[in-house]
Amino acid sequence: MADVSDPKINDAYDEVRSNKSDTNWVLIDYESDRSDKLVVTQTGTGGLAELQDVLDPSRASYAYVRVTYSNDKESQREKFILVTWIGSGCKVMRKAKISVHAADVKAVLRAYSIDVAAREKDDLKEEPIIVRLRKAGGASYDGV
Repeated sequence: MADVSDPKINDAYDEVRSNKSDTNWVLIDYESDRSDKLVVTQTGTGGLAELQDVLDPSRASYAYVRVTYSNDKESQREKFILVTWIGSGCKVMRKAKISVHAADVKAVLRAYSIDVAAREKDDLKEEPIIVRLRKAGGASYDGV
């Protein structure tokens, strides 16, 4: 079981969801290689591109991201995604625990449209994620 009791996780989650904040992502990491305690390590305002730059290939992390995209010429939508990052150099025991820990994380970061499992930074390219968000969003009037 992952320890998600750090109040900063809820604070960062609320900040990403807030319309009054420019913060659009939060990165949550394990406190150490041997710990199951999760802590907020970074937040940012640069979206998926900025998040890709800070992900560590030797770690497993979780991220919560606000994605803004145009649905048509007249409107914009904001949707939220949950990212489960397992870097290529992540230790085997940590990888084994991710599926169990992800349920604990989802209980805290509970409102999101899609869950993105990322193994490489390219898995977080914005355009394919927006396509997935449009499909998950229901009615689409632009043929997607």
